[in-house]
Amino acid sequence: MRGMSTPRRLPADPGAISVTRAVEELARGNLVAFPTETVYGLGADATNPQAVAKIFAAKGRPADHPLIVHLPPGASLEQWAVDVPEAARLLVRAFWPGPLTLILAKAPQVPLAVTGGQDTVGLRCPSHPVAQALLRAFDAAGSGGVAAPSANRFGHVSPTTAQHVRDEFGPDLLVLDGGPCEVGLESTIVDLSRGRAVVLRPGGITRAQIAGVLGEAPGDADAGAPRASGTLAAHYAPSTPLLLLDRAALEARLAQGGRLAVLAFGGPLPGVVPSAWIAAPADAARYAHDLYANLRRLDASGASGILVEAPPGSPAWEAVNDRLRRAAAGVAGFAEGP
Repeated sequence: MRGMSTPRRLPADPGAISVTRAVEELARGNLVAFPTETVYGLGADATNPQAVAKIFAAKGRPADHPLIVHLPPGASLEQWAVDVPEAARLLVRAFWPGPLTLILAKAPQVPLAVTGGQDTVGLRCPSHPVAQALLRAFDAAGSGGVAAPSANRFGHVSPTTAQHVRDEFGPDLLVLDGGPCEVGLESTIVDLSRGRAVVLRPGGITRAQIAGVLGEAPGDADAGAPRASGTLAAHYAPSTPLLLLDRAALEARLAQGGRLAVLAFGGPLPGVVPSAWIAAPADAARYAHDLYANLRRLDASGASGILVEAPPGSPAWEAVNDRLRRAAAGVAGFAEGP
């Protein structure tokens, strides 16, 4: 009888069932969302151009905007890149697994669908245990490389919880739930394909940390830099228009009234009744961890506009300021008054 059957014993790690299913989905050429220490990724087999094309279709992502290939610990760079410089090996030893992406000259077998048609590829090894379990299992079963941008519609606020991903793509997408992401902002991207190290996108690994390993400060992106994930002028944006203002300008804008949501240092101003007000952490790492979740909360508040108090301009805040500037870019007119 069905009621008398012996209960099925779960593995010691309940997540093992989900990882096994996720590997099966990747091997079939389907998409899987998974957590990293930075944000959740929307992944496909990096060796399968048809599977990679599904990422672009799901996100509405331009085909020339390259993806990052996520690798398991101990993976060989030479499987994915050629002419690997010593600087890359130094940075890998120092920061992998972790929130650092390296741009290198791609190996011939890397599909152009992954690189946006370029001759360079972005590689990273995430530190999140669920991501590592997935990548190790996929390495044993297939290519081991998972191409993955953030698991959200193109240009929108990145997801830092499994629920954020479900909110974007609905219940049909397989999502590995690894809890809230530890860092909360995307990885630092360093280009090593043209000689000197150049930071294309700031993130959890700082310029000072990179300089400490390489013995010289990395350069800044220029017109000849490869295209890289998350480097468009307008990106990481909520649906609600966002303005980034210093404190005086923020208070002046609030005085005009209107349905406004606010992310600022400190509590609400006397006499101001915003649609929502979030008091931001004064610590840069904590602010970064909370940023995307806070922007999603403000976006859902019903406000007609979001005001963000500009953080300090010190090096510790570089990645946060980068994301906020991109989130505020392209705002065509912000309603004045109520």
